[in-house]
Amino acid sequence: MEDSKTIRQVRSALEQEPRIEFHPHRVKVAVDPDGAVVLEGELPSIAAKKLALRCAAAVSGVSGIVDRLRVTPSKPMGDGEIRDHVRNAIVEEPAFDQCGIQTEESGHWRTFREATATPRCSIDIAVDDGVVTLGGQVTSLSEKRLAGVLAWWVPGSREVINGLEVSPAQEDSDDEITEAVKLALEKDPLLNADRVRVRTSAAVVTLEGLVANDAESRMAEMDAWYVIGVDRVDNRLECER
Repeated sequence: MEDSKTIRQVRSALEQEPRIEFHPHRVKVAVDPDGAVVLEGELPSIAAKKLALRCAAAVSGVSGIVDRLRVTPSKPMGDGEIRDHVRNAIVEEPAFDQCGIQTEESGHWRTFREATATPRCSIDIAVDDGVVTLGGQVTSLSEKRLAGVLAWWVPGSREVINGLEVSPAQEDSDDEITEAVKLALEKDPLLNADRVRVRTSAAVVTLEGLVANDAESRMAEMDAWYVIGVDRVDNRLECER
């Protein structure tokens, strides 16, 4: 009975957030034997996914969330194609030019490039049913977050599980999130990041400034949502037209 009440409350919370575009036939809500709420299904964007997790976690009595949500890809792609696009994006990114790169292909790991950096930097890439998993080790939180954004930018990606270890360990903060969002905006070739101001408070990112049009505003917002640790994005960007 208690599980049914929790499920109803979570569904109600999801329905009240319009950006989630919640439909019971696309997103299932359940409670596992340990009492955690399980969210499973497909949502239209990374924003909808993160908002759904935030709304469910805010429901009274919810002690944990099992995230099985996926994002509808903007372009259908096979796992091998996604893997190659993620690999190429990371290889071509100057921040990772000394990182070793490994990819999982048909159940076997293939070394694409040996690491030359000290301390060691290595990125392992695997894709299963559109879900990109990043493993290995990088030297900063910014590098970890950038690798995740590059993986999300591949149009076939349905989820990015970023398991990259940061070594040496680094303490996270709102300032770190702000710098990571700024970096993502700078790396986006479709944006003029110089005109966008970013600030973060309690993992809520605020974007301010001037962009060319609504499409550029949406792209900037999505780039911010893609950054690990961002719980919400307040888009206050103004458009020239």
